[in-house]
Amino acid sequence: MYGAETWTLRAADQKYLESFEMWCWRRMERISWTDHVRNGEVLLRVNEQRNILHEIRKRKANWIGYILRRNCLLKQVIEGKIKGEMEVARRRGRRHKKLLDDLKDRRGYSHSKEEALHRTIWRHRFGGGFGPVVRQNTE
Repeated sequence: MYGAETWTLRAADQKYLESFEMWCWRRMERISWTDHVRNGEVLLRVNEQRNILHEIRKRKANWIGYILRRNCLLKQVIEGKIKGEMEVARRRGRRHKKLLDDLKDRRGYSHSKEEALHRTIWRHRFGGGFGPVVRQNTE
């Protein structure tokens, strides 16, 4: 998870990370894939929850808050205020996911930026705000 603060997580990436986390739990418990043990049962055996995405989001929020409180070049790059020399034509397909897209919510970026300036508000919001992922089986 080195450098996870700067990862842009797509849905496929999140799926791979969750799969890797379950693979690690299965390896620690020495559960073979041929045993057909459900993920929920594996998590009960180890008395844990899925928390790799929670940890990545928490690290990312802490790092972004740190960057937004500073006045540096990296802040301008993240906000997209650096103008490039190349003229890029409109690309087809879905737009590329950006670094701040994981932290944006309905309140918008400007509100998040104001919260980042107040460290206690930021930590209250993002310190425990992203809880571990608990999946409910519909079966």
